[in-house]
Amino acid sequence: MSKLLFDPESLPVDGVAGEPPVPPERLTAHWLRQRFAHPPPWIREEFDERHLRKLTGEPVMASVLMPLVAHESGLTMLLTQRTAHLHDHAGQVSLPGGRVDAVDTSAIETALRETEEEVGLHRRHIEVLGTLPDYFTGTGFRVTPVVALVRPPFELLADPFEVAEIFEVPMAFLMDGRNHQLRTYEFPEVGGKRTFYTMPYERFFIWGATAGMLRNLFHFLRA
Repeated sequence: MSKLLFDPESLPVDGVAGEPPVPPERLTAHWLRQRFAHPPPWIREEFDERHLRKLTGEPVMASVLMPLVAHESGLTMLLTQRTAHLHDHAGQVSLPGGRVDAVDTSAIETALRETEEEVGLHRRHIEVLGTLPDYFTGTGFRVTPVVALVRPPFELLADPFEVAEIFEVPMAFLMDGRNHQLRTYEFPEVGGKRTFYTMPYERFFIWGATAGMLRNLFHFLRA
């Protein structure tokens, strides 16, 4: 089983990104539909995960769903806590998704299928808005984030092998640069270091690829 070389939660906070939050009027279903239908020029944030590992071969193709739950009180992001025994990203907060299967016809299809398998969210509740730039992880995955609206009510059923817990975080929290912490780990074995984002929320520690993809959603919505 692959294990983390460090405990990200124990590292000191170097600083906070600090950008102003996405305006509340942009965190609505109607505005999001318009933004994805007519995306403006914007600059993605680049991350250094794949440059710190001596990976060989082509990356494994994967997709995740970024499920925006449209509650009357406001949008939330549905996330999962992975079980501790998994080979990849064990115990971490993740977006529902996984690697591309031979039966999948697109990155969107992968995200929908994996989401239903992991958390039991049926695609009839999901309105796909679009995709964000692929994210390359240090564990050798090339991940396509698929952004979607989810309309309650719906039922969830976690796959007990992969998912320890399902929870939601308000988008008003996630789309606020004042909640985006920066931490750094030095890799003595490769002579480099990695600075990454963390977004601690209550008892959940959001970081790594999930935080990176949330940062690019943040930039896309602010543009």
